[in-house]
Amino acid sequence: MSQPLRLGVNIDHVATIRNARGGPHPDPVRAAVMAAEAGADGITAHLREDRRHITDHDIDRLMAEIALPLNLEMAATEEMLAIALRHRPHAACIVPERREERTTEGGLDAAGQIMHLKPMVEALGAAGIRVSLFIEADPRQIEAAIKLGTPVVEFHTGAYAHAEGAAAAAEFKRISDGAALAAKNGIEPHAGHGLTYDNVTPIAAIPQLRELNIGHFLIGEAIFVGLSESVRQMRALMDAAR
Repeated sequence: MSQPLRLGVNIDHVATIRNARGGPHPDPVRAAVMAAEAGADGITAHLREDRRHITDHDIDRLMAEIALPLNLEMAATEEMLAIALRHRPHAACIVPERREERTTEGGLDAAGQIMHLKPMVEALGAAGIRVSLFIEADPRQIEAAIKLGTPVVEFHTGAYAHAEGAAAAAEFKRISDGAALAAKNGIEPHAGHGLTYDNVTPIAAIPQLRELNIGHFLIGEAIFVGLSESVRQMRALMDAAR
């Protein structure tokens, strides 16, 4: 019997809409509560260095007001490490970050940054925070996660989501093989980025994957059907794949 697949709902882009005009609406914390009620297993929020969407106050409120585990996406900086250690969320996912990018455009080069990442991974782990690396499903990057001792990796699915035909099949195989390699080495594999109703089923069916983190599509779809319904539909597709 397949293991259950968790859904982490990323609420960043509720904050993007709020910040476009200023003021308190729409409230990302309210979105987190609604996602929980609709079947989410966790909430993901990326506190970027430029605070373009989620803010420090949002993190304060999420820690205080939601019952679900919070997955804090963070750059590998001393500022973000200090914030994570102060709040002690359930999980911290270390992601690459460039100020000029619209969204995270690829996986972290963990293999090229082992010495930089090692003390951060150790500090987060010592604080009881589940550490994850947002990487490509590449054996070299998975090997770096093994060396760093991270309990979780999250595979970037953006290339898969935007590919078609043979290219999509090749990207799917890369993710599937990566999940198997991670699990074989005692690392829990997750996946996320660019997943939609149309492309989530094959990814959700990969037996080793334990969690998908999905945000932008769900927030966009909520314009048409409401956030609760968009989360419920994604939850149903993921459950059907298992």
